[in-house]
Order: sequence, then structure tokens, then C-alpha cells
Amino acid sequence: MSAEQFEPHRRYLVGLAYRMLGSVAEAEDVVQDAYVRWTSADRGDVAEPRAFLARTVSRLCLDRMKSARARRESYVGTWLPEPYVDADQTFAADLSVALLMTLERLSPLERAAFLLHDVFDMDYRDIGEVLERSEDACRQLATRARGHVRDERPRFAATQDASARLADAFHAALVAGDVAQLAQLLAEDAVMYSDGGGKKLAALNPIYGRDKILRFVVGIASKRALPTAAEVERTTINGLPGFVLRTSEGVETLAIDVTDDRIVAIYAIRNPDKLKHLA
Repeated sequence: MSAEQFEPHRRYLVGLAYRMLGSVAEAEDVVQDAYVRWTSADRGDVAEPRAFLARTVSRLCLDRMKSARARRESYVGTWLPEPYVDADQTFAADLSVALLMTLERLSPLERAAFLLHDVFDMDYRDIGEVLERSEDACRQLATRARGHVRDERPRFAATQDASARLADAFHAALVAGDVAQLAQLLAEDAVMYSDGGGKKLAALNPIYGRDKILRFVVGIASKRALPTAAEVERTTINGLPGFVLRTSEGVETLAIDVTDDRIVAIYAIRNPDKLKHLA
């Protein structure tokens, strides 16, 4: 009976944990821990199971975020969240890589207050119970976080047609190794983020500007074979047009962010630790 009551909330809880932790594997672990606590709880006293479970998951995430913050301070190169592949986009809202990277720069309390209130619609009284802070303190935490998130959001979102068209063109350029075509797709001030975690070849810092990105791509192409069409899977990654590459070198992902009919960001994840769920 406890499993039947819990399972309808699992996807919701994984979404909460993933947004807080930036890791698919850790999110699933936290939700499983929450299930164990759910089975031992006196559920007769639980008026709203989803709210109870959200509070439980949030507290578990806060414990993990403290140690994760220390690990990421010593992370080799650019840190990107684990890619969340969601081909049918049923889980895409507020999952963009840019947003998760912005949240990563917040304190754990700011991040939790913002997500619980603005994304998961929890009132400040309940957030106060989770964070062990007053309602006013939680409101201030969420306000500060909201300001950072607002500053990072793009001014002009691309239409669905534009995103699909640019994804098609990017796919063709990727398989053909057509640098000239790629140059036409990139905004002049585009940025490329590459996460190898010190375990795979990747740029240690973000690459700013179309020309520098193209030089980096040419350098990579000279050291490894281009993926074939059969090795590239089109999908959606964190709500963005994305690609999963499965080659002799292993699994990696690419996601592109489109604004104003140009690609403004490329997110490449090569760290094998972040791709185990896709292997």
C-alpha cells in the first residue's frame, strides 16, 4: 500500500531533487531514500502526501548540497549539470542548462527557497519548516535568488520552428564536419561550455565568441573521427534541442540554446561519470 501511495509522486520528486542537485543519479538516490522514510512514517498523520514527501526530499537534498558544493569547488574545468534526456519534453519546464548553472551559483538555501516557491508552488510557511527559517527569511532568500535567475534568462526566446530548423542544420554540420555551415548557425557572441571533468578532452573554461569556438572545433576534429549519422541520436536535453553521441570513445551529449534565430550556446558533456545513465 505504501508503494501505491508513493509512486504517483515519484516523477514530481525526481524533478525537485534534480533541480536542486543537478544530478540524475543523486536525484534518484534521494527519492529512494525518501521512499524508505515514507514506508516507516506514520502516514495516518500525513494530510497531504505530496507536501510531506517534498519536504522530506528537500531536506535530504540540502544535506547533499553541502558536500556537493565542496566537491565542485575542486572540480576540473567547467561544471555542467548531468544531462536530463527527455525526448517527449514532458519534463522540460525550468530544466534549461543555463538555469541550472545559475542555480548552482546560489547558496543552497537560496536555491531551495526559489525552487520550492517559484517552481513547486510551496508556500513560505512550509518552506520555513524545510529550511528551519522564518517565513520572512525564506521570502528574502527567494527574492535574492529570483533576481539572479531573472538576470540570466534570455531576452528573446526562439520559436519552436526556429529551434527545429537550427537543430536540423547543426545535426547536418556535425555529421559532415562542415565548419562553414556551423559558422553560419552561431551567433557572433556565442559561448561553448565543455565538461570533461578532467577525464575526457574538453576546454577547461567557457569559450566565448564564434571564431574561438570554430577554432576549438577544428582542433577537436583533427584529433578524433567525426561521428556518423548512426552514432548521433536526436533528442531533447534539459528542454533544449540535443544530441546523444555514442561512438567508440563512449557516450557524450550536446545541447544547443537558440535565441533570435541563432545558436547562442553549446553545452557539451563528456565526463563519463555524468553519462552513466545514458550508456
